[in-house]
Amino acid sequence: MGQILVGTCSWTDRALVGSGWYPPGRRDAEGRLRHYAERFGVVEVDASYYALPGERNSRLWAERTPDGFVFDVKAFSLLTGHPTRAAVMPDGLPADHRDPAVLDQVWARFAAGIEPLREAGKLGSVLFQFPSWFRPGQRAEAFLRECAERTEGWPVAVEFRHPSWWEPGQDETTGALLTRHGMAAVAVDMTQTLPSSVPPVTPVTSPRLSVVRFHGRSSAWGTGSKEDRFRHVYDEDELAEWLPRVRRLAERTEQVHVLFNNCCGDAAVRAAETMTRLLDGDQPVAARLPRARSAPSAPPTPGPRPTPARSSSSSSSRRAAG
Repeated sequence: MGQILVGTCSWTDRALVGSGWYPPGRRDAEGRLRHYAERFGVVEVDASYYALPGERNSRLWAERTPDGFVFDVKAFSLLTGHPTRAAVMPDGLPADHRDPAVLDQVWARFAAGIEPLREAGKLGSVLFQFPSWFRPGQRAEAFLRECAERTEGWPVAVEFRHPSWWEPGQDETTGALLTRHGMAAVAVDMTQTLPSSVPPVTPVTSPRLSVVRFHGRSSAWGTGSKEDRFRHVYDEDELAEWLPRVRRLAERTEQVHVLFNNCCGDAAVRAAETMTRLLDGDQPVAARLPRARSAPSAPPTPGPRPTPARSSSSSSSRRAAG
């Protein structure tokens, strides 16, 4: 049985900080992370999607968390073909994902920013969350191939936002594609009432890792404000639906990350606490607690630091994101 780690998609979300979940005396940056890491074994860094991560912050995060705690780092928006604000680009670079030279520099900055987590054995995965217009096809396959080249040696997870990736007839091809690149498929929980709803399938495409992200079940997904899209309080019955699925994933992978993205107030941490309690009745407590890095199910020892792919291969990114 693989290790199951439960957490949330941010520990610094403004709504969470303002909810009162963090106790007095632990509301500064260091106190919040230490308080969080005492309760959960994994967290997703979503700030890295909006701005490139910095080495100093990554080093502090590694120092402030116990052995066995891991960070899933969301890929910077430019690296997944999303619109990116010019204000967050380094050194005045244009926010142009079609420029090979820009991509090379951004990839290098991103790699340097997460390197302290890799060195500490605390990089759980790099999450590539692709936009809803990223659909199956040759251009998308070329894009994924380049991502695999640039992230060689990293634990990588992929979430598709277009449902066609996991529809019958395409699902086996998608699974084979991710398996070929050593990328973990991300399963999602979300409302199933919309044309854009991604089905709650749980493919295993990497022996090292599986990821499940709970987005809430709001019908405003894709149309409302951030609060509208993620406003959902999971009840025990909704979470219990996932217990057998998570258990089956753990039977086939070294580690399962269960992450809650319903970040409105303290809804995500409360759901994570409930899921942890439900899992405790399903398996030994030790299966979901952080372990020392030497444990067999700990994240793999970091490999050599990836070298950004040559500019000539960036043409696939240029095509896919269009």
